[in-house]
Amino acid sequence: MLSPVMINRLIILGFMVLVGYALAKSIQSGSWLGLCLCITSLGAGIYFLYLLARVKQEMEAEENR
Repeated sequence: MLSPVMINRLIILGFMVLVGYALAKSIQSGSWLGLCLCITSLGAGIYFLYLLARVKQEMEAEENR
């Protein structure tokens, strides 16, 4: 059975792969709207990972007090 950490990593990897695929298809078809939406989705995913790491770091700092 997969651990929750592994499942979370697979979900994040899957999301990034799908956004990358959509980005490539929008560039191939020349769709500016698709390109803007893909870049926005990619930025939101990266920001989510940043916030996730920050919250985890703060929780560990709180436990050490």
